[in-house]
Amino acid sequence: MAKGKRKHAAEGLRPLDDSPSHLMHRVLQIALDIYAEEAGPGAPTQRQYAVLAAVADNEGLTQTDLVNATGIDRSTLADLVARMMGKGLLARERSATDGRANTVRLSSEGRAALDAARPRVEAADRRILSLIPRGKRDSLMKILGELAREGEQAGSSSAEAAARKAEKARRKLEREAARLARKARKAKKAEAKAEKADRPGKALKRGKTPKSAGALQALEPPLPDPATASRSGKAKKAAAPKG
Repeated sequence: MAKGKRKHAAEGLRPLDDSPSHLMHRVLQIALDIYAEEAGPGAPTQRQYAVLAAVADNEGLTQTDLVNATGIDRSTLADLVARMMGKGLLARERSATDGRANTVRLSSEGRAALDAARPRVEAADRRILSLIPRGKRDSLMKILGELAREGEQAGSSSAEAAARKAEKARRKLEREAARLARKARKAKKAEAKAEKADRPGKALKRGKTPKSAGALQALEPPLPDPATASRSGKAKKAAAPKG
C-alpha cells in the first residue's frame, strides 16, 4: 500500500488515476459538461440527440433496434422514448412487418430539433477531441469504439446467460409444481377411499340387516321356545322307568 502511494507521488498521480472506471467517469462528466455548454438550454440532451439521430438514420426502428443503435438500456430507452413522444419529437406507429411491434419515426418537430442541435453537437465533439494532441485522436476514437463494442457484446452474452438461467429455474419450478399437484391428487384419492371404507353400508342406512350378518345368523342354532322345552321335559320325565 505504501509502495503504491510512493509511486503515485513520484509520478504525480492521484490515487484513482490508474482506475479505468474512475477515469472514464471523469471523462464522461467533462464531455457532458461540454455538450451542455455547446447545446445550450432547451436543446435535446445527449441521449435524446442519440435517439433522434438513430431514428433519422433509419426510420421505422423498433425499440430493440434503438437499443442496439444507441447502446441505451431497454428500460431507460422506453422511458426516454415516452417522454420524447410527450414533447412531440417522436411518433409511434404499428410495424408494417410485425403486428406485435411498434416502430418510431421523427415528427416534424423532432426533425427540426435534430437539425438545430446537429451543428452544436459537432462543435462539442471538436472541443472534446481538442483536449488531446491531434496525432492521438484517431487512436482514441478507435479505442473508444472497441471498448463500446466489446462491452455491449459482453453485456449481451451476460444477458443471454441470465435468460437461460431464468428459463431453467422456471422449468424446474413447473416440474416441482406438477409433482406436488400429483401428490395432492393421490392423497385426496386415498382420503376419499378411506372415508368410503369407514362409512356404514346402504343396508344399515335403510334399517335392514346386511347380508353378511344374515349369513352369520343362519350358522347359529335357533334358541329353543320355552313352552316347547317345558313339554319336552315333562315327556322325558314320564317315560323314565320308576325306581
